[in-house]
Amino acid sequence: MTMMKSLMGAAAALALSAGAALAEPALIFDLGGKFDKSFNEAAFNGAQRWAEETGGSFREIELQSEAQREQALRRFAEAGANPIVTMGFAMADPLSTVAPDYPDTKFVVIDVTWLDAPNIRQVGFAEHEGSYLVGMLAAMASKSGTVGFIGGMDVPLIRHFGCGYAQGAKAANPDINIIANMTGTTPAAWNDPVKGSELTKAQISQGADVIYAAAGGTGVGVLQTAADEGILSIGVDSNQNHLHPGKVLTSMLKRVDVAVYNAMKAGENVEPGVFVLGLAEDGVGYAVDENNESLITDDMKAAAEDARQKIIDGEISVVSYYENDSCPVLNF
Repeated sequence: MTMMKSLMGAAAALALSAGAALAEPALIFDLGGKFDKSFNEAAFNGAQRWAEETGGSFREIELQSEAQREQALRRFAEAGANPIVTMGFAMADPLSTVAPDYPDTKFVVIDVTWLDAPNIRQVGFAEHEGSYLVGMLAAMASKSGTVGFIGGMDVPLIRHFGCGYAQGAKAANPDINIIANMTGTTPAAWNDPVKGSELTKAQISQGADVIYAAAGGTGVGVLQTAADEGILSIGVDSNQNHLHPGKVLTSMLKRVDVAVYNAMKAGENVEPGVFVLGLAEDGVGYAVDENNESLITDDMKAAAEDARQKIIDGEISVVSYYENDSCPVLNF
């Protein structure tokens, strides 16, 4: 496990600089690891970009258990870190407990938008909008007429991804068959590439020839097995096209890196409140680069770009799983 100036001893944690508390930002990764090639790694990339551009440094910790969430928040707050950037919806309860005890500290949380606290910046994403576009591309690329979705932990957030994906696939091909599986019901589901591989093989046996993975580190197993078995995959959060060039159809970009970078750039002046980033804000999208450009035809790109603009303009309404607690075109 790699840690940077984290979980320090009491003396170091309370160290003062010129009579004032340290004001380095801190980053708390979610379970699954900093280098999950997806959600956490996007956060790390954003923090690294800030550090490289400013010459600053940040503290970090990779959580190993649920019990560490509140402990890490309090240690960083006591050490004077500001802002403290946290990853994932599971940080909601610890933050609601800790943030009121440190009113002068700014906290930032990614994937939480429902807390009532004056010192928390909450950043959410319209994942269903970006997933709609990659769903269209999946259906247009499929030769079998069956596409798949493999989620990580079975929570509303991941169903939100899957629901948008299914709507986009159905928009491109009303007759498309969609298979969906979740990896598990505990946080371990974010880092189980073996299970991801097993689910991929099961979906291939049912005819899927394009599979979208929204599963953190588990998705690495999905993408690897898809490449090995000769079908296409779709990455998530970070641009994962390069992991298997010519085998990853695209990646649904969720600009966690930008959210983290902007928070650290603002520093102690980061604005609290709720912010949701969708297609209009370039908060989500899909990746086309040298690794997958041969897979995305002109017709596919034109269709996706047309849908993108219509979603931004309000001409296409992508149903949110959050608002309905169900999906009109997919039963999980």
